[in-house]
Amino acid sequence: MAFGLSDRVKNIAPSPTLSIDTKTKAMIAEGIDVINLSVGEPDFGTPEVACAAGKAAIDQQFTKYTAVPGIVELRKKIAEQLATKRLSYTADDILVSSGAKHSLYNAFMALCNPGDEVILPAPYWVSYPEMIRLAEGVPVILPTDESTGFKITPAQLEAAVTAKTKVLLLNSPSNPTGAVYTPEELQALAEVVRKHDFYVISDEIYDQLVYGVEQISIASLGEDIQKRTIVINGFSKSYSMTGWRVGYLAADRAIVKAMTSFQSHTTANPASISQKAAAAALDHKDDTMVPEFRWRRDYVLERLRAMPHVSCETPTGAFYVFPNCSGTFGKSYQGHAINNCDDFAALLLEKANISLVPGSGFGSPNNFRISYATSRENLAKAMDRLEAFLREVQ
Repeated sequence: MAFGLSDRVKNIAPSPTLSIDTKTKAMIAEGIDVINLSVGEPDFGTPEVACAAGKAAIDQQFTKYTAVPGIVELRKKIAEQLATKRLSYTADDILVSSGAKHSLYNAFMALCNPGDEVILPAPYWVSYPEMIRLAEGVPVILPTDESTGFKITPAQLEAAVTAKTKVLLLNSPSNPTGAVYTPEELQALAEVVRKHDFYVISDEIYDQLVYGVEQISIASLGEDIQKRTIVINGFSKSYSMTGWRVGYLAADRAIVKAMTSFQSHTTANPASISQKAAAAALDHKDDTMVPEFRWRRDYVLERLRAMPHVSCETPTGAFYVFPNCSGTFGKSYQGHAINNCDDFAALLLEKANISLVPGSGFGSPNNFRISYATSRENLAKAMDRLEAFLREVQ
């Protein structure tokens, strides 16, 4: 008898961002004054109109199963929202799932056969490689750094394509770097996609959080590219609805039909109440979130650039900065050696009570991620502590 866990789950790595957040919250529960800059969760409240719609759904007993791809009302509104980005979809081209992470998993499971290659620019969100492997695909990592603005080039993409290439995964604006591809950069990448005829999964969950730049979807660059692209989005970031768990994908109808069948045997429909709240959220426009995040970004950048041993590019999207801390490697803090970004992050948590995520989990060992989705007061305290820490690094 074969007894034990599957190789699938034994080989999966835990999410470093969630692991750090769990440790941080445990320290806070012990009464330690930790400033948490690790979590990718807006500190804004869910829009009142969405909360009211969720409460009304409960009061009206809208608590039963819905259609697997989501209620028509929500899918129609999503299609209207996508139309503002020059994307032409109908309700039948949209699959609503339990968060954008779920949408991504559906996409990988529907597209990847064993051994198919998924081209993955690094730095990448921590869950991408594990999702690809769960779908029995092979992540093909394309490293980037500050010299390219943390973005891949067409030549780099061309060189990575093989007979096994199935998907290019794009995340713009990016987690963890905040990088946003320009329309011209996307057009150049689209030419490589056309030439070699593979899919694009475009994760656009931060699309409304951009600062002084234009964010477009690669799927908007022509009908042929839209047919090859699975657009991923959701309500967690721009609408501050992380706990409601509503995400969606938009794609060619045949792909959506296949993914809907897959979802019907895993989770079926997303939560009925959350769908009503999400539909209402699409009627809400918040004019305060982007200016506030931009202020925080600028404040953190100004503080970082006055500190020794670190440097930082200016991100143009999301709510993260991604400083380079390689200037601390080979040095020490109060006798404790700093050999890599993991040492750096561990010492900051233990000695300075600042929680942030080392870049190793993102495929970028010279960097660390700061989430500025917290209050101005917390950011000021954190920057004071970080500056004091770095001035003692010798």
